[in-house]
Amino acid sequence: MKFGSSGVRGLDSELLGKASGLYTEAFAWRLSSSQVQPNSSVFVGRDLRDSSQAIVNNCMAALAANGFQPIDCGAIPTPALALYARRHGAAALMVTGSHIPADRNGIKFYGPNGEISKADEAAITRFVAERSNAYCLPPAPLGTTWPIRHEQAMASYRERANDTLEPGSLSGLRLGVYRHSSVAAMLLVEILQSLGAGVVAVGKTETFVPVDTEAVDAATIAKLKEWVREFNLDAIVSTDADADRPLIADENGDLFRGDLVGLATALFLKADTVVTPVTSNSGISKAFGFDVLRTKVGSPFVIEAMEASHRAGSIVVGFEANGGVLLGSDYTANGKTLTALPTRDSVLPILAVLGTMASTKKKLSQLRELWKLPVCASDRLQDFSAESSSRLMDRLANLDALHQFLAPFGTVAEVDKTDGFRVRMRTGEIIHLRPSGNAPELRCYSEASSESRATTIVASVLKRAQAFASQTLEGI
Repeated sequence: MKFGSSGVRGLDSELLGKASGLYTEAFAWRLSSSQVQPNSSVFVGRDLRDSSQAIVNNCMAALAANGFQPIDCGAIPTPALALYARRHGAAALMVTGSHIPADRNGIKFYGPNGEISKADEAAITRFVAERSNAYCLPPAPLGTTWPIRHEQAMASYRERANDTLEPGSLSGLRLGVYRHSSVAAMLLVEILQSLGAGVVAVGKTETFVPVDTEAVDAATIAKLKEWVREFNLDAIVSTDADADRPLIADENGDLFRGDLVGLATALFLKADTVVTPVTSNSGISKAFGFDVLRTKVGSPFVIEAMEASHRAGSIVVGFEANGGVLLGSDYTANGKTLTALPTRDSVLPILAVLGTMASTKKKLSQLRELWKLPVCASDRLQDFSAESSSRLMDRLANLDALHQFLAPFGTVAEVDKTDGFRVRMRTGEIIHLRPSGNAPELRCYSEASSESRATTIVASVLKRAQAFASQTLEGI
């Protein structure tokens, strides 16, 4: 169990035990130490994983045992839960593993002002370490039923979405919604229909499907391509499990990458400042009319930089390479105001991209060409242990070893160690290797002159990393 780029994560078998209660008790202690009053409400939500409801039960029992009032918001998008809690000045807790494999889960924590900080995470981690041996999971009081606010929270989020675009603004578009096991699937259908689009819902699954918007597998891409052809779609949209990362494909079923989604959203919102991690496309720059700040990967780092850069009257937008958008300031258009929501959201960027497509009368493939960003690719090694990642990163910290590791791709020109190793080659190509903060995975990102070249680089680098872990890569 440990905190990653957003929330604490681990095997669901661990969280189903005392860990969920202990981390929740630590969160309650942190709330109390920051002067949140006893018996205050804490809104609790979950995704659709098999383990999520049982973990929620543990968390709500622990909240009640520590003097707080759990409010059950049910299966709900993370941004919807965060929005509802923020409007009530309350804390929140979301049980979700987001995009990671089905045998894992996690908990995201929100204070009354939004996502907890890295300092909060460190304090909670220390609390857990000190109490872990003596902790016992408290039972829920017999006959207990918690207040339910699912419909109210969903209505608030739906209203925000409908304020993003003018009524009828998506009329004439034929859109697909890939349902899989996204907690926002039917909500997306309702929102898009309410804005005038013709909607086809596809791909509902009975079992949980992890969708990683930074590393969409070939089987999913094949499905997207099949659906756009079968149903004559202008685009197909979806989210990850807890709906804080969007998935968008164009009329050909080709992915509209997350950093391109973020750029489209920043332009749609007329941003003055954009905050995005170093993994986002290097072509996102001042040339688009906004200042750009780069951070480490993880929403807490993006939020910290958004807060530091905010000026009165300015519009600050954050986004990650996975497409999740954070609104760091209020945005007003057409007489309606979207209040700041500094946590990853999927619905806002989906509507921004579709709204741009509708207003410009351009297909998504044409918008991709219009903005002319460098070609990017990304993928991951799954089940790549933290120990293997650590050994590889330690080895590559030696510049000679890094040069040798990347020798098949040319000569190293610059190295950025903000998060992992982001290397610019003399050819101008970029290779970025970093351990995931959420799961036992190693991620690689590349920029190159063509999609095939970028994809080849990613696959080759990950193959060499796997060989290193198996002690078969000569000279490393």
